[in-house]
Amino acid sequence: MERVDRLPASDNIRFCYPQKTKPVRVTSASCQLNCAHCGGHYLRHMQPLAQAAVSDFSPSWLVSGSCLPDGSVPVAEYLDELAAVKRGRRYNLHVGLVDEAEIDKLALIADCVSFDFVSDDATIRQVYGHGRTVEDYVRCYQALQRKVRVVPHICIGLKGGEISGEYQALELLQQLGAQAVTFIVFMPTRGTRFADRKPPGILAVAQLLTYARLNFPNIPLHLGCMRPGGRYREEIDKWAVRIGFNSIVNPAPAAVALAEKLGSTITRGEECCVL
Repeated sequence: MERVDRLPASDNIRFCYPQKTKPVRVTSASCQLNCAHCGGHYLRHMQPLAQAAVSDFSPSWLVSGSCLPDGSVPVAEYLDELAAVKRGRRYNLHVGLVDEAEIDKLALIADCVSFDFVSDDATIRQVYGHGRTVEDYVRCYQALQRKVRVVPHICIGLKGGEISGEYQALELLQQLGAQAVTFIVFMPTRGTRFADRKPPGILAVAQLLTYARLNFPNIPLHLGCMRPGGRYREEIDKWAVRIGFNSIVNPAPAAVALAEKLGSTITRGEECCVL
């Protein structure tokens, strides 16, 4: 890959190893929406709320659950249970497409909301199949902005490894005044409808991340935990270091070494990158 000089961004970088953020699900591990890229696979690795409430003492939780057919995650239905065990704990909520009434409830306990932001109707139909549109994602994001701190997440290559609406998403988020953006990268997952697909090309991902840094020079940009491993991860992580990303979750050792070589001021985090 062609070498680039560091872009004009912060020389500080945070490497996050989020072992102190517990993934907690409020629903069963069975997902009604059964999205093409996930198929409920990742829910099985989250601790049930009832179990976590009595046995976990982590300082923060990533709270999610299975999607309903309309694209929402019913976190608000568990407001009382979550409030009862908050006790200073910070919550990063993954809530999907929720309405105003749900947002009012979520605002009572949320320290942050992670919101999957999609800006291509064809991708929405193919991946989620819930009948919602880009307008629904924009409307929900705006409603969340008014009540809670919300960090939009862009999955690069969500459409089975294709770049299909990610640049449009960034343009929309500029107009909407995003205060931070987290990027993840599509990973083919066994047992899903996209199991036989490939991740987007490394160069295409690097170009998108560079575009984001150039167009969002003054807000935090995060490279989140979901991305392919091996050489792919190493190259993407090093690229994120070069262009001045603010944080990388579980970075490849080569990326840490590069940050040290470039003279970056490095800090270490042990919780979710948006907290």
